[in-house]
Order: sequence, then structure tokens, then C-alpha cells
Amino acid sequence: MAGSTGTLSPTKRFVLGLQHVAAMFGATVLVPIQTGLNPSVALLTAGLGTLLFHLVTKGRVPVFLGSSFAFIAAIQLVGQTEGLEYAAGGIVAAGLVYLVLSGLIYLFGVDRIRSFFPPIVAGPMIMVIGLTLAPVAVDMASSHWLVALITLLTVVLVSVYARGFLKLLPIICGLLVGFAASAAFGLVDWAAVAQASWVAVPPVTAPKFSLSAILAIAPLALVTMVEHIGDITTNGAVIGKDLIRDPGLHRTLMGDGLATALAGLLGGPANTTYSENTGVLAVTRVYDPGILRIAAVVAIALSFVGKLGALLQAIPTPVMGGISIVLFGMITSIGIRQVVDARVDLTNGRNLVIAAVVLVLGIGGAALPLPGGLQLGGMALAALAGVVLNKLLPEQVVRETEPALTGGDD
Repeated sequence: MAGSTGTLSPTKRFVLGLQHVAAMFGATVLVPIQTGLNPSVALLTAGLGTLLFHLVTKGRVPVFLGSSFAFIAAIQLVGQTEGLEYAAGGIVAAGLVYLVLSGLIYLFGVDRIRSFFPPIVAGPMIMVIGLTLAPVAVDMASSHWLVALITLLTVVLVSVYARGFLKLLPIICGLLVGFAASAAFGLVDWAAVAQASWVAVPPVTAPKFSLSAILAIAPLALVTMVEHIGDITTNGAVIGKDLIRDPGLHRTLMGDGLATALAGLLGGPANTTYSENTGVLAVTRVYDPGILRIAAVVAIALSFVGKLGALLQAIPTPVMGGISIVLFGMITSIGIRQVVDARVDLTNGRNLVIAAVVLVLGIGGAALPLPGGLQLGGMALAALAGVVLNKLLPEQVVRETEPALTGGDD
């Protein structure tokens, strides 16, 4: 069944679609739970966004779009200061930034745009995302450390020791075990679940717009574009096609941007391509994009199950904390791996300066004041600083033979 579904029955195709739903489910609902957005709306926008992405990319790219972790801190900040409706407006703007980047890639080519985000810029930018969220994970876990540690241990054990398809589901396993532990400790509030109806329309909300919210959220598209390129490259390697060239990175980025803008218009979190589902492709060796579209339809259907939405919102805080410790740490590790895999020379002063500035500005929560009382801060400012420094600082030529500093003959 490698790479083809021509001989598969509709039932088998549906089961394969369910696998992709299981792979994306935990992470997709985790983001809205942590930010205050609605999980049912997140499932709805993930499904609709995936279908829109497939339409834009001519149905050739087997990916699923789910909630993006890169926007969590910014959504939380805007939600606390202005309200989640304004965070949704910022998400719409982020989707429009994707469209601008898509146009630039179409005009100037992939390689020229990619030159703005070499590993010495992209790696620290990704590290900042995970490290900025670290206090959030610890704060959630500290509400009940025993439950958090049980959840964390479950995620770790499944990730390391599980085999087969179960290995792809550490988040769901952690949620289930952590939820059971929470129930045993009396931490679960069942009232909302009991009162919820079985069928309910997801509570979509219209976005509101403010320049401050847009400046806090939209520039993060520069960060997630790097993630997008990596995901599409990996997906193409798995299925044996150069998706960067056909249907083209400009199309995949446009699809991602339109999906994110649609999510913001409905009050959902920003979307991104999911490597979890690429992992399912690698395991099953079934690459038909139609299977992903089945998963998208299932996600939309699940968004209308009212009791499911209430159950997701009833997940206790320490359970989410235990899972977040792993997930946010993994984001940081991915940034480190990008630097290591590219063999970035950190004895080079130029590289050290770029990494140092990006990390300190991003983690330290620096803010650049703008006219009208606005500011550009956090990860967005760190990303901008990294891009500018990479272009301004000259490459240093390392000599093949350095003089020995041993006090010998001149």
C-alpha cells in the first residue's frame, strides 16, 4: 500500500483518516485550552483550514493544519490586555503576512527569501518560542505537582518506549492518564460536561482589530514561515516529491496564510502544518492527500459534539502543565537541533552575536517603543533583530591554518 490508496476500501480509508485525527488532536486542542480560546472552534478551523490549504495547493500536498504553538504567548498577552477578540484580529493579520511572504517568494524565488533565515537566525528564534513559554508550563504544573508529574511521566514513557502507532500518541496518552489521576484526586469539574448538549454549534466569534494587537501577533509569521518551510521540506522527503517546486512554496505558504486568516475570522488559533501527521505518513506509507481531507471532515464533525468540547475544557490545569513541560521543551530542542544539524560555527563571533541578541531580546521580553504608545516586543522584535543582524554583519572568513599560540619561534 506504499504511496497509493487505489485498492483500499472506503472503510479502510476512513480508518486511516481517523489515525491522522488522533495524531493531531492533542496538540490542536492544547493551544486553545492554554490561551482561553474554544477547543471546538479550534477543531472547526483546523478542519476548514486544512480543506482550504488542499484547495490552494491543488490537492497535491498531504498535510494537516492544526493549532500553532508559536502564537501562544502573544495570544495570552493580548487576551489579558485587550481581549481574545483582538488576539483573533492579530491572527487574521498574521495570515495576511503569510500572503505577502508568498508573493515575495513567487517574485524573487525560494532561495533569496530563505537567505534571510539561515540556521543561525532560525534556530535561536525557535528556541525563544519554547523558552518564553517555559514559565507558563511550570506555573500550570505547580497547581498540583503530583498530577503534573504523572502526566509528564506518561508522555515520556510513551514517547520513548511505545511501539507502532501508539508511539505517535504520547500527548493523548498523557491527557488520558493525567485526567484519570485528576479524577481520582477530585480535581475534575463534571458539571459543565453533564450540562452540555451532545450536538452544539461551535461558538465562533468575530475578530476585533487594534494596531497594538497586530504588532504583537502578526510579525510571528516570520518565525512560523521558517517552521513551514521545514515541514513542507520534510513532508516532501517522506513522500518522495519536491513540494517546494511543485506545487510550489508560494502556494503552500498561501494556503497556510489563508487558513490562519480564516481561523482568526472565526475566533480560532493560528494554523500551521503538522509534523505529527507527516509522521503518520511515514509509518503507514499511504501518501494520498485525500486521506488528510477525510481527517479534516472528521475534525469539523467533532467540533459539533458539545460534550466533547465541554470535556476538553474540563481538563485540569496540572494535566496541561505536565504535557506542556515536554512540548515547550521540545520546541526549544528543535531550535537547538537546527543549529547543530547545520553545523553552525559558534566560535565565530558573528554567529555568537546574532544568537545572543535573538535569545536575550526574545526571552527577556524586550519591547521597542513605537509612535502612538505602541510597541514591538518579544519574539517579533527578536526575529527582526536576527534578520537585520544577519544581513548587516559581514561573514567572517576562518583561516585554514591559525598561528600557534605556544610562545615558539616567530
